[in-house]
Amino acid sequence: MEALESLLSRASCPVLADPAPDGAALERILAAAASAPDHGRLRPWRFLLVRGAARGRLGEVLAAAFRRREPEAPEALASKERQKPLRAPLIVVVAAAQREAAKVPAIEQIAAAAAAAENLLLAAHALGFGGMWRTGWPAYDVGVKAALGLAPSDSVVGFLYLGTPGQALPPRAEPKVADFVSEWHG
Repeated sequence: MEALESLLSRASCPVLADPAPDGAALERILAAAASAPDHGRLRPWRFLLVRGAARGRLGEVLAAAFRRREPEAPEALASKERQKPLRAPLIVVVAAAQREAAKVPAIEQIAAAAAAAENLLLAAHALGFGGMWRTGWPAYDVGVKAALGLAPSDSVVGFLYLGTPGQALPPRAEPKVADFVSEWHG
């Protein structure tokens, strides 16, 4: 797929099925992610692959964290959290492992990891896979981060759900560039 076509046609896929990218395709996707702009060449991004039975274990982590946050909530809501990782055959948790001593501010390190996440989604799309970028409260929960092996100071930029699109997507509305672009003249 041509680069501009990939950029303009990528859309979030809420329904994802097998197969997920693996082998050489996954290697290419991760290489594209790691080519993101990176001030200071810190490579602050970390990619945690969650697939197979590990998705169920992540679901248990989410349900337990939800119970800590909302101890009075009905079990149906905890069960909903438990099912979230099963929405796709592969989840790539993209995190920014921030370096405090670096001359590069934390926000730039997080921005580099976010750029890597976008590259990952674009590369998956270019290879014919679908993706969905999700965050929500689990991205900020210290217990979830600890269960993933991340430090409290690390930032989860997103849970990227990947697989084969399970349904046709409606056409995207073309953005009206004039709505968010202006010219500055000093």
